[in-house]
Amino acid sequence: MTLPLECSMTSWIRGFAWLVPLCLLAVACEPEPSLEAAEAPSEVGTTSAAITLPPSYADALVTAVSQPTALAFTPDGRLLITTQGGQLRVFAGGVLVATPALNLAARLCTNSERGLLGIAVDPDFSSTGHLYLYYTFNKFNTCTTNITNVAVNRVSRFTLSTGNVVNPASELVVLDNIPSTAGNHNGGDLHFGADGLLYVSVGDGGCQLGDPSRCAGQNTTARRLDVLLGKMLRIRKDGTIPTDNPWYAASGSRRCGNPAGVPTGTGPCQENYATGLRNPFRFAFQPGTNTFFINDVGQGVWEEIDEGIKGADYGWNTREGHCANNSTTSCGAPPAGMTNPLFDYKHGTNPTGSPFQGCNSITGGTFAPPGAWASSDDNAYFFSDYVCGKVFRLTRGSGGAVTVDAFATGLGGSSAVTLRFGPAGTGQSLYYTTYAGGGEVRRIDFTGTRNRAPTAALSASPTAGATPLTVNFNGGASSDPDGDALTYVWNFGDGSAGVETTAATTSHVYTASGAFTASLSVRDARGATPAQAATLRIDAGNTAPVPVITGPLESLRFYAGQPLVLTGSATDAEDGTLPATQLTWRALLHHNEHTHPLLAATSGNNIPLTAPQPEDLPAVLTNFVEVQLTATDSQGRTTTVSRNLLPHIVDVALDSVPSGLTLEVNGTSFTTPTIIKSWERYTLNVAAPSQTDSSGVWKVWASWSDGGALAHGYLTPASNSSLSATYQNGFAARVDFLPATSAAPSGYVADTGLTFGDRGNGLSYGWNTDNSTQTRARGSAASPDARYDTFTHLQKTENPNAVWELAVPSGQYRVTIAAGDPDHVDSVFSLALEGQPALSGTPNATTHFFTTTTTVNVSDGRLTLTNGSGAANNKVNFVDVEQQ
Repeated sequence: MTLPLECSMTSWIRGFAWLVPLCLLAVACEPEPSLEAAEAPSEVGTTSAAITLPPSYADALVTAVSQPTALAFTPDGRLLITTQGGQLRVFAGGVLVATPALNLAARLCTNSERGLLGIAVDPDFSSTGHLYLYYTFNKFNTCTTNITNVAVNRVSRFTLSTGNVVNPASELVVLDNIPSTAGNHNGGDLHFGADGLLYVSVGDGGCQLGDPSRCAGQNTTARRLDVLLGKMLRIRKDGTIPTDNPWYAASGSRRCGNPAGVPTGTGPCQENYATGLRNPFRFAFQPGTNTFFINDVGQGVWEEIDEGIKGADYGWNTREGHCANNSTTSCGAPPAGMTNPLFDYKHGTNPTGSPFQGCNSITGGTFAPPGAWASSDDNAYFFSDYVCGKVFRLTRGSGGAVTVDAFATGLGGSSAVTLRFGPAGTGQSLYYTTYAGGGEVRRIDFTGTRNRAPTAALSASPTAGATPLTVNFNGGASSDPDGDALTYVWNFGDGSAGVETTAATTSHVYTASGAFTASLSVRDARGATPAQAATLRIDAGNTAPVPVITGPLESLRFYAGQPLVLTGSATDAEDGTLPATQLTWRALLHHNEHTHPLLAATSGNNIPLTAPQPEDLPAVLTNFVEVQLTATDSQGRTTTVSRNLLPHIVDVALDSVPSGLTLEVNGTSFTTPTIIKSWERYTLNVAAPSQTDSSGVWKVWASWSDGGALAHGYLTPASNSSLSATYQNGFAARVDFLPATSAAPSGYVADTGLTFGDRGNGLSYGWNTDNSTQTRARGSAASPDARYDTFTHLQKTENPNAVWELAVPSGQYRVTIAAGDPDHVDSVFSLALEGQPALSGTPNATTHFFTTTTTVNVSDGRLTLTNGSGAANNKVNFVDVEQQ
């Protein structure tokens, strides 16, 4: 589905990035053998297993719907359900309306995580009948990813009649032309705030807009204000822009989502409300307020919940969770202008006792309305994880402290895509969608001290064959949340009398031919029964069809982007050879314990499929493709077989001259020499950062063995290869500003305020005039370290416009600069490098120091530091300069 699984949902949701020590792995993790035996598909019967909930809560099936993506309620209590394939379904009066209210399939792209993804109901629906849908529009008659003319995501308004029909001609496009670059990371949630405005979540597109070789953690698109990707958007009902949006009045701003076409220019998008998001798959408003939380699916390490703040930058792809991208240790305060999440949790393995074991993709989220459940649930935020199949409850104390606990577990993988509170009888229930079990909408009810209903689960063997057919039934997976003993109530569906047993098994002989629906209900000791019986189809006198996949061959080792053709056939004992119209194909991309859709259900034969690329570098060893073929006979009996297709994995030997340096591959650092595993024709984005070698000598990149630039894409060849970066000595200096009587910190040289000149330490630097009387050493315990304890003034009467220069070879430099005073906060810091703003900040009682790192180009042989605009009582502590 289009889940945030992204790796992080790269499935939908994430494109997940998994932390795998690739340099230590020599072979790919082999998947299970292909499932070339017949499998009974989920459509044959309902065998739901009970989830685990706290006392006073119970889970129940609402309705079965394939690939349900989002939910909404009309004021009159109708439940609206969107499906990834493009249908809008209506659940009303306790039943699923047989005919979809709307089917957008003909205009959609549904490959990867695309499709019909979100829905919102107009606050004035009772008078307008309006609802809003977020879907992937096949604008250019191709669903190919990472090309110039990719499919686009859009938001449209439609009108739903009281007869549960939407006229397609009622469509009004209000937001358009949002590129679905790589097919994943679409976001796609819609909600109206208490301000009456429509909020929209949009992912970063998976791969970088304009550069499809840079995907996952290397995709910087969310950092751009001139595109709608990686953002929270806010618009009026008609698509026009609220004038108080943060970038509405910015120079050159544009209505980027204008259905009439994207305006020319590079100014900020007026729709942008917040930025720096990877895949904000779902978000939710606290009822009656404009407070909202955003579930942003992570890449390599962290899943996060962000509090919606106007103009906020949540940091992706610089940050993930509360840390630097792909890190669990670089987790200090966020860079200036960025906002840390309200809460985050780490992927996969966690400390013993953590409720997030095995969790990898945050999905649904919703607030409990006051009075809906127990008082302790009022305004609690419930959120879910698609991979580990859990729902969590988050509460905030009066001081803002966050508490999280596992609320529901055992939902299974590919579950809890969307959460939403809505009406159930005279109360409110937590509704959720799941892809598990063939696709369902379920709900969790608050029961208080009432007896909770049991859950029925049914399996049988065999389920098809010649008559007389003896079928052994098993209800052993049925359960009661209160631990009561169960009575099993069997109905075999062939007109025979029902049977009650205290045992969980029974058998029945079918003597007549036909397709029969057997069912099992259970009754607890206090008389409670489930709202739905478990059902199973039995075919007496009919055998199941036998499908066979003939292509691609299982021996194939595909390359990234390879065109494949899905070919097969099926025979049936009663029908003979089945026509292609009775064959249905699906394809999944497997990643560790979860899957991402590659091909939605497609009827026919000789179906084209483009082999994917791995979700990211760690997934090279865990991604593989599963192809499924389902055959349906004339009686509606189905059989599914599947085949696993593996990628062609090759070695890339990575080295440097001198050896032992650190190189970057797809955003991950590797110490040379090492072996990188890659797929044939997968682009490795390699970079050779400047660094200190083992002898302490600063080294800068000189060349790559393939002739590429310092940072470039290396297209993995079909056989093992090698790639090496050659370095040369570079320029580096670390200068601390201090009085002549103070000693420079270790690793630094001293600047005591002298005019520019050769300092006799291999460097030439200094001031435009003698500035030695403006140096200070505080000797303060409040200084973080010795570098911050000393400084030089830049605006004293003796030298009100101080200029400091350092002689350097012309080129690009990474410069870290600090300003502050441990004892005083009577300044406005503003420093410029090479005439460009580099540092700014106003100290206060708790924040005395500001440190920043920037990159500058020097063309005249001198790096120049000056006062920046607005400076007052300006100071500088130290400067680190590294040639790039």
